[in-house]
Amino acid sequence: VLHLLWLATEREGSDGIMKPYYQDENVTIYNADCRDVLPNISAADMALTSPPYGNIRTYEGFDFDWRVSMKLLQQSISDGGVVVWNTADETINGSESGESFRQALWMMECGMKLHDTMLYIKEGVNFPDWNKHTNSPMRYFSAHEYMFVFSNGQPKTFNPINDRKNIYGGRPMHGTDRLKNGTTRQIHGEGKKVKDYGMRYNWWRLDNSPTRDNGGHPAPMPYSMASGQIQSWSNNNDIVIDPFMGSGTTLRAAKDLGRKAIGVEVNEQYCEIAADRMSQLAMQL
Repeated sequence: VLHLLWLATEREGSDGIMKPYYQDENVTIYNADCRDVLPNISAADMALTSPPYGNIRTYEGFDFDWRVSMKLLQQSISDGGVVVWNTADETINGSESGESFRQALWMMECGMKLHDTMLYIKEGVNFPDWNKHTNSPMRYFSAHEYMFVFSNGQPKTFNPINDRKNIYGGRPMHGTDRLKNGTTRQIHGEGKKVKDYGMRYNWWRLDNSPTRDNGGHPAPMPYSMASGQIQSWSNNNDIVIDPFMGSGTTLRAAKDLGRKAIGVEVNEQYCEIAADRMSQLAMQL
């Protein structure tokens, strides 16, 4: 029998330890500022999060100090663990802010490696800013976000997803490699058949359509992003943390994949949505 703990009003016990908003066998949710929770976490195998983007949304007026949050997050990841940081740039006066790149460089200053710069290609996008005078676009339509993969040392886990259809699948391999001295040699595997499917590229085309169970969150993470990244960078029973949990998509995917998950969210409305999603899932298992 699952033991469900839902404490929406009690933030701390008599011992001063913060109590979860929700907890079951695999998931713990805190209704708190991640800057208060992260210092008490030091063994997460992976983090996956999509923090606020500039001033695109107000998020009920809560502030976002990404430098402090990223530093604390880096300190919460075990050796060999990774942080997948989904972000995008705010458009200011028709041009991008560049804040996403400042965040990536800051995480490197904090001691993490920029292991991969992945792109999330959106299936459906809204038109960007239009020039008010000419009613025409001033740059190409933006249809991507970044998924920076930071690693604490050499990543200890990589489970590549092999679902990219090879156009030469089934055909024999042939060709040559050019050496440093200018000569050529046959490629390794000459004559072997090309596999039907190969490893994904580091750009992912994902459906970002709203789902029924995200409770109206203004910027829900696509479930396919969460499940794909968690599958790639963690193993069964690993601990996955999302310090900007929102409606809990990271937690849902982690639980589906047999991982442990910790979610932190300062907005109680979103905690309620995430807790409801987790309790509904628990009843289905």
